[in-house]
Amino acid sequence: MVDPAPYLVIAEELRGRIVGGEFAPGDRLPSVAELGRAHGVAPSVGARAYGVLVEDGLVISRHGAGHYVRGQEAPALLVRRSKRRPEDSPFAEGAAEQGAVGTWRHESSTAAADAAVAARLEIVEGDPVMQTDYVYLADDKPVQLARSWEPIALTGASLIVLPEAGPYAGVGVAARMRVIGVDVGEAVERVRARGATRAEASALGVNPSAPVLFVERTYFDQSNGRPVETADVVMRGDRWVAEYGRRPARS
Repeated sequence: MVDPAPYLVIAEELRGRIVGGEFAPGDRLPSVAELGRAHGVAPSVGARAYGVLVEDGLVISRHGAGHYVRGQEAPALLVRRSKRRPEDSPFAEGAAEQGAVGTWRHESSTAAADAAVAARLEIVEGDPVMQTDYVYLADDKPVQLARSWEPIALTGASLIVLPEAGPYAGVGVAARMRVIGVDVGEAVERVRARGATRAEASALGVNPSAPVLFVERTYFDQSNGRPVETADVVMRGDRWVAEYGRRPARS
């Protein structure tokens, strides 16, 4: 009889410890390095063991923060509502309205627009764009990702060129674009459901292929109809409900 692979042995040991109550929901589990030392194997073997438990829905992986026992409680839902002229970050405003603290991590860099981004921004493929990647957190838990692109030809000569740096950092697309005389109005969005990629699942702390809401969002200059910013937004399907339309005030 062939012995099971070491990563499967480690996975089953961890499963037993979790099911047996040694680790409670929300507890941080040993690091892959600690597993490697305990079992005399390379850290990559521990990583594969955790991969099994993540696939089984017993463990969640948090990018840069380790592995945790998945809780059984249903997370509180966040409602995403359309805002016609958000002056600050729509995410921060929406989270605050629902009693949560909205924060985000970000990283910006210049890039060459690929064919898809160029088509959405109506620029030439290869034109320089400012690309910004975001991880949004509600009460310190990741709930949303985004990647945005803005044409350098539009913003490059202004202090708004970096969305999250300088005097206009974090104020939202509408307020930033107004600095250079562009009125963007309400964003145009296309929304669909799909499964999370492995990278998205890791960043959001969900299982691979877990349902997410995917939003393709574009802001346009209201004076000439030209797109000035486009973004891909990925939201945890178990945390978000999208709500459209506005109820009239009751008399």
